[in-house]
Amino acid sequence: MTTQEMLDERYGRRTSPRRRIVLWSIVGVVALTLTALLGWTTVSNTLRSVTATDTGFTVTDASAVTISFQFTAPVGEPVACAIEAQDEDHGTVGWRVVEYPASEDHSRAFTEEIPTLALATTGFVNSCWVP
Repeated sequence: MTTQEMLDERYGRRTSPRRRIVLWSIVGVVALTLTALLGWTTVSNTLRSVTATDTGFTVTDASAVTISFQFTAPVGEPVACAIEAQDEDHGTVGWRVVEYPASEDHSRAFTEEIPTLALATTGFVNSCWVP
C-alpha cells in the first residue's frame, strides 16, 4: 500500500522550506502594509475632526431660535457648522450653515440665531466640519 508521502517522495513533490519562507514573507508584508494604511487613515481623520457640543437654546418667538454651542477644531483651520431648529414633532423648521474663519484657538463658543418657519421647541448643532 502506498501513502501520499511515499508518492510525493517518489515523484519529487515536496514543499521546499524556501517556498514556505517566501510565502510567509509575502503574507507578513501585506499584513504590515494594511496595518500601516489603517493607522494612517485613523490618524489623518482624527487630525481634521471637529467636535461640537450644544450649550443651550432659547426660543425667541415663532420666527426665531437662538442656539449656543461650542466646538473643538484643528488650530488654523476654518470651520462650518450646520445648526437646526425643530418643532415638537421633530420636523425641521429652521436650518442654517454658518462658517467661521480660521483661529489659533482650539475651542471656541458661539451664539447664533436661526429664522424659523413655525414655532420651534428645540435648537441644536447638527454637525460641524472643516471645509
